[in-house]
Amino acid sequence: MRGLVYLSRTILSAALAAAVCLDLSSCRSSRQSDAPSVEISRIPAAGPGSPEKIEMIEGRVSGARPDQRIVLFSQFGMWWVQPLANQPFTEIQPDSTWKNWTHPGSSYAALLVDSRFHPRPTIAALPKVGGSVLAVARVAGTNLSTTPKILSFSGYEWELRNSASDRAGSMNFFEEANVFTDHSGLLHLRISKREGHWTSAEVKLSRSLGYGSYAFVVRDVSHLEPAAVLSFFTWDDLPPQREMDIEISRWGELRDKNAQYVIQPYYVPSNTVRFNAPAGTLTHWMIWEPGRASFRTVHGSSLKMEGHPVAEHVFTSGVPSPGTEMVRMNLYVYDSKRMPLQDECEVIIEKFEFRP
Repeated sequence: MRGLVYLSRTILSAALAAAVCLDLSSCRSSRQSDAPSVEISRIPAAGPGSPEKIEMIEGRVSGARPDQRIVLFSQFGMWWVQPLANQPFTEIQPDSTWKNWTHPGSSYAALLVDSRFHPRPTIAALPKVGGSVLAVARVAGTNLSTTPKILSFSGYEWELRNSASDRAGSMNFFEEANVFTDHSGLLHLRISKREGHWTSAEVKLSRSLGYGSYAFVVRDVSHLEPAAVLSFFTWDDLPPQREMDIEISRWGELRDKNAQYVIQPYYVPSNTVRFNAPAGTLTHWMIWEPGRASFRTVHGSSLKMEGHPVAEHVFTSGVPSPGTEMVRMNLYVYDSKRMPLQDECEVIIEKFEFRP
């Protein structure tokens, strides 16, 4: 009888232990399933890092708390925080989704972090999960390739831009529909309003020209609002960007001069020369030579560089050497809080000429 009681107790203890074990396993499984996670659902195309081009990236989180946020990175050599070093956080929406802009790279990453995480502008490797990093998602950029629309103007082939950019620190959506040539062969660039937001215009020369004389003949732009920007410039998608600009804009200030010559970076005081571009047709020149960039603006549409100049300046410091830069022309919106853009606008470019 004692043996039967002992056996019964042993069986009961084993059953209880098994039940406890199953219960603990269930708890562990539940804890694992409740671990926060992040995923990237919209993957941007892969591309070389460019401070001028941006793509949309978005995704979803699960198990996140209200005090947690997303930090995005794009890889081009190093990992670069996105979309900007001074704007490193992406908020999670009430439906657990997130989205933001990113500059292109070979790969993209999204980190779910808490308030203890302080992102640096660049990092050599992504952090692992632990501490202030709750989850990490990493994906390779897609290999989607699109053939740009080509437009012929002044004997050259130009690619029409159809993507977004944070040009001059302002978000702009460039659309092909804002660019066309008329029956006389003149190039038109427009700023239009589509679905409640402004859309801009840009064309890019299909090949690099290097050292030489660049001329742009432009009809009257005195009607442009202070928040509109017309720009003729060189740009290389690979660093250094080799950017040199002729820009027509008051940058949101009504009483400022409305034009400037620039050798980037613009924040070096000697790299920017402001002037007033008067009403009427103007011809702008940029003469690019080794260690020297000469700018000149005159009245009218003559390409002989004759007459008294409206403005001129020669840069001999910081002038880039040629690479894979291409000439671009655009009309876009500067994000002015004081004088935001009110109306659609258009400019007409009569001619572009290059002389080696």
